[in-house]
Amino acid sequence: MQVGFVGLGRMGAAMVHRLRQRKHQVVAYDRNPEAVRGVTRFGARGADSLDALMNGLRPPRIVWLMVPAGGPTAAVLRGLESHLAAGDIVIDGGNSRYTDSVERARALKQAGVDFLDAGVSGGIWGLKRGYCLMVGGEKKAFKKAEPLFKALAPKDGYAHVGPSGAGHFLKMVHNGIEYGMLEAYGEGFELLAASDYKIDLHQAARLWNRGSVVRSWLLELAEAALAKDRRLRRIRGYVEDSGEGRWTVEDAVAKGVPATALAHALFARFSSRQKESFSAKLIAALRQEFGGHAVKKR
Repeated sequence: MQVGFVGLGRMGAAMVHRLRQRKHQVVAYDRNPEAVRGVTRFGARGADSLDALMNGLRPPRIVWLMVPAGGPTAAVLRGLESHLAAGDIVIDGGNSRYTDSVERARALKQAGVDFLDAGVSGGIWGLKRGYCLMVGGEKKAFKKAEPLFKALAPKDGYAHVGPSGAGHFLKMVHNGIEYGMLEAYGEGFELLAASDYKIDLHQAARLWNRGSVVRSWLLELAEAALAKDRRLRRIRGYVEDSGEGRWTVEDAVAKGVPATALAHALFARFSSRQKESFSAKLIAALRQEFGGHAVKKR
């Protein structure tokens, strides 16, 4: 099958590589010419513009976007508008907000173009292990593009999960859960690190991965990280967020769902970025005011 691919970052380039390993034809574009040259080594055909990408595909065309959510995705869609025709399919594999995907599907449908929102999980390991794909949109369009999903995913690792927006909604909640799991592991290992028992953190991760109820792929990755740096002394505890954790919490608030662990995990990431907490300074000042407790001066 032939597909146009836009966005060749670490994940996008690896996805192109996996598609080529399974003999799919790929025409690829990225704003960075180096990234385009990189995927030509896998046998993809490079394009130096969206125009060239679309002109290099046989109709009806399938175009897969793997670019950052928000403005970048909107910009690429605007660039494709004049080239798209009835029967074409656009797949957004980025972390777009599901409400945006619903609107994009509605707008493209007026021109006879199908839009599939594909939540993609697998990170940098996807090339080797495959990507979990959560696809929303018209079932008919999903079926047409299914050979691509089958090539990218491991066995039973892709599914049509509902109408437009469902794929990105499922990925949003997936990432919210991921935040919570990461926070639980982080807090647990911090408690181990603070113990008087001088627990070997790598040994603990390795042990828990052998039959315990908290074993997981994330814990396997923790085991690997701790093997390299047993006290993580080379890493600063600054944690970014992609935005999906925020959207998950916002959705929980809107629907009255008590997603307390997910909310805490999100706010813990915000805390990780503070050089000094104003909240903590105010608490220290108040304790001094009402109880005469000592404070540490700067």
